[in-house]
Amino acid sequence: MPRARMHRVPPTRDESTPANEVSPVKSAERTVKILETLAASPTRLTLTEMQERMGYPRSSLHALVRTLRELKWVEADETGSAFGVGPHALLSGTAYLDRDPALQFAYETLEDLRSEIGYTIHYARRDEGHVLYLASRESRDSRGRVSRVGRRLPAHVTALGQALLAELTEDEVDQLMPIKLEELMEATIPNRAALHGVLDDVRKRGWAFEREQNTPGVACVAVAVGYRIPATDAISCSMPVERIIADHYHVEFVAEAVTRHAEELARKLRREGIR
Repeated sequence: MPRARMHRVPPTRDESTPANEVSPVKSAERTVKILETLAASPTRLTLTEMQERMGYPRSSLHALVRTLRELKWVEADETGSAFGVGPHALLSGTAYLDRDPALQFAYETLEDLRSEIGYTIHYARRDEGHVLYLASRESRDSRGRVSRVGRRLPAHVTALGQALLAELTEDEVDQLMPIKLEELMEATIPNRAALHGVLDDVRKRGWAFEREQNTPGVACVAVAVGYRIPATDAISCSMPVERIIADHYHVEFVAEAVTRHAEELARKLRREGIR
């Protein structure tokens, strides 16, 4: 009597995929997205607002937010209905800054540059198509302004981001940036074609310049710190637009100072073997 043919059950995943390369656990991914969404919002968010932004089921959001509150990664307002990042979220961010080997040298450079030209100085790192602010030294007349450390902005709206995108090829930029770019201000670069033109100018002169593309009344000059290839970090100087209007050549004066300090920092980091 012939043996019955055994039908092989189809695998639940591609057998060519190694066992350790499985998709992320859904709840872990949602937890990270919740924290990122809350961190990106300037105000606290309700569950309804979070659901609208992330598209997750309300029941799932409620359970995850409750757990994050218990662990102090999320905190609520007085009514318990709106949420923001909690104090324990600061621990991870601080640990990242404390352990970054380039920052201890960057801090000194920011202090020296601020002392020389008197304006607010920023140090940032490119994070895909965004820039992440790692350090700032505020000008002495910047009362009422909030530090940008820990904030993440689209690369095309900042001189820092433009200086770092200029380190890449056009194809690499196109892979990172959407065709229609997010517009924060009227002066923001609107699309990739315009962005490529701006980046060509940055490459030719060696520094980036933006005026009121993300903050009203503020212009910014930035230079990449070339201790890595392509550069991942940059230094910028923010100044009042009125100062530029009064003296057009002031931008070149600031750019020379930022370039000099950025180049010296890059040399120092390479001597220290930091990559």
